[in-house]
Amino acid sequence: MDRQPEVAQPRPAPSLRAEGVTAGYGGVPVIRDVSIAVGPAEIVAVIGPNGAGKSTLLKSLVGILRVTSGRVVLGDGDDVTNRPPEELARRGVGYVPQVNDIFEPLTVLENLEMGGYLLPAARIKERVDEVGKVFPALPPMLKRRADKLSGGERKMLAIARVLMLDPKVLILDEPTANLSPKLADSLLHEHVKRLAGVGKAVLLVEQRARAALEIAAWTSVLVSGTTRLEGRPQDLLRRPDFEELFLGAGPARTAREESDEKENEKS
Repeated sequence: MDRQPEVAQPRPAPSLRAEGVTAGYGGVPVIRDVSIAVGPAEIVAVIGPNGAGKSTLLKSLVGILRVTSGRVVLGDGDDVTNRPPEELARRGVGYVPQVNDIFEPLTVLENLEMGGYLLPAARIKERVDEVGKVFPALPPMLKRRADKLSGGERKMLAIARVLMLDPKVLILDEPTANLSPKLADSLLHEHVKRLAGVGKAVLLVEQRARAALEIAAWTSVLVSGTTRLEGRPQDLLRRPDFEELFLGAGPARTAREESDEKENEKS
């Protein structure tokens, strides 16, 4: 009996989307005309070589860097382009930077309490308990100082601290940076996948491309500040030129050029 080909599930309606975003430093664009979207219970990974503009993209989405053209939209059309990070947090967008993501002199509990700074005091304990259910390893270490945690524990705390405000969208910049391969795999496969499992829209920049592809539902390849390729990870991995495109070594076409070609093939 012939096996039926797998039918790809449609992507969810976006919780956050960027449309043709251009941004950079001092008026010099680092990313140009980049579009990306992420929906509930979905992990979208942004991969690419060093210097591709991956972190710049995330900073532009959360208001740290100014968007010079294009827009950033939440949900059904709430335009939050260039709104400050605090306002994005109030509107349900959590951002975990690559560095300076926890308060080292404070305990785990105090870090979580700091993460809930926008909440009424009466809700803090409730949220600590709820975040502890997402990350069961955290409750036993609430009294430990953050600077005594391992690399994997620190990153888990950084994500948990942002979870205190119960965001709809979580934006993670290089969560496995400086972790061993074993800890990196654990963080991605256990903790990041768990976030999608509880309904969060997760947008992830990750240098460990293969590991990111294993957990993502959708992947965007950024090279030299533009989207060179995007699609479902299994489809990207089937491409014989994927490694060349990822490394930015070849005359790769942009995602828009590929889309235009497909349209031409249909006509």
